[in-house]
Formats: sequence, C-alpha cells, structure tokens
Amino acid sequence: MPTGVALRDPRRQLFAAAERVLLRAGPNALTSRAVTDEAGCAKGVLHRHFADFDDFLAALVLDRVARLDGQAASLRAAADTGRGTVVGNLADALTELFESVAVAVVGLVVSRDGLRARLRRTRPTGVPLLTDAADMLAAYLTAERDRGRLAPETDVPVLAPTLVGAAHLLFADRDAAPPAPGEVRKVIAAVLSPAVLPPHELPPHDFEDPSAADGSPV
Repeated sequence: MPTGVALRDPRRQLFAAAERVLLRAGPNALTSRAVTDEAGCAKGVLHRHFADFDDFLAALVLDRVARLDGQAASLRAAADTGRGTVVGNLADALTELFESVAVAVVGLVVSRDGLRARLRRTRPTGVPLLTDAADMLAAYLTAERDRGRLAPETDVPVLAPTLVGAAHLLFADRDAAPPAPGEVRKVIAAVLSPAVLPPHELPPHDFEDPSAADGSPV
C-alpha cells in the first residue's frame, strides 16, 4: 500500500473495486490498473494474490456465482412454505440478480477470450452465472411442481433457462432505466403461463397474494 496500511481482506476489496468499475463504466473499462486504483492500492497487490489478471477475473466471476446460494435458499424456503406466488418469487429473484452487477459480469465473460478459456478449465459448458441462475430456478420450479403449484407436465429444463434469458434481456441495456416491477412480472407470467394451474386445481392452502400484479394465485 502506498500509505503503508495493509488491506484487511485484499481479495474481497479487490472484487468490490472491480464491481464498482463494472457498474460505472462496463467491461471494457476493467483493467488491473483500474481495479487497483479503485481499491486505492498498489498494482502489485493484485498480482500477489492472483497469478494474472484473467485469474483475478475468473475468481471474480466465481465469487458472484457463489452469492447465488443465498437466493437459492430463499427460493427453497418459499417453495417449502408456499410463501408468495410463483410469479412473484421468480420476479423477486431475477430482479435481485440482474439489478446487481450480474449483467456486467456476463458481458465481461462474453467479451474476454482469455477469461472464458480460464473458466472452461472447471466449467466446460454454459455461461457462468446465467447457467447457475438457470440451475437455481430449475430447483425452485421442480419444488413448486412437486408441491402442486405448477402443472405436473411442466418442462423445467426448458422453462428455467427461458426465464433467465427473458429477464436478462429486460435488464441488459445499461444505458436505459431498469424495467418496472410490473414489466418483469408480466414477462415472467407470460413465460410461465403453460405451467400455471387454474385456481381450482391449486393446493387448498394457497390463496391470492395481494402483491401479485395480475391477481393470480400463482
């Protein structure tokens, strides 16, 4: 450190600095110098903790993926208890994901060949974060199908990535205002419509959620 004061958690502070750069200026602005300047530390700090910049970026992506665990746990609890509506729970989860730095992280992966090659060593298929989000939604949709709030024939492997892709498109324009909550719910409800059971076929303890944009019990 130029001031002689050591970073308490260098990796975490470097990740936080990289996320601020991504949110402010996008993937093209993310360089090792930009990260260390944002963190207020010497450039050598990054290279003491990571083999090279692509190693740092791969760790940044995987750190963001690991944060999905909390969202996955919340969705599991919602399915187990029947909390909220399926549309509402999905809208909340996807909004929380894509209102964060996730869209910029996906752009980073797509734009850097070296980063993709590094990630392929442990993740040979899919786009990190998007694939993990689809897995998270698939687990939730399966639980809701088993609980009886979605039709038994619901094609979860198709529906989960479709929801992720539709939500990603809503949030992908960094220069536009984020979509309104009602817009997110409308898109999710449209994607989910083939799987939604009519009210008279829902489990007996389900009831209309007043927060649902369309008044649907699902």
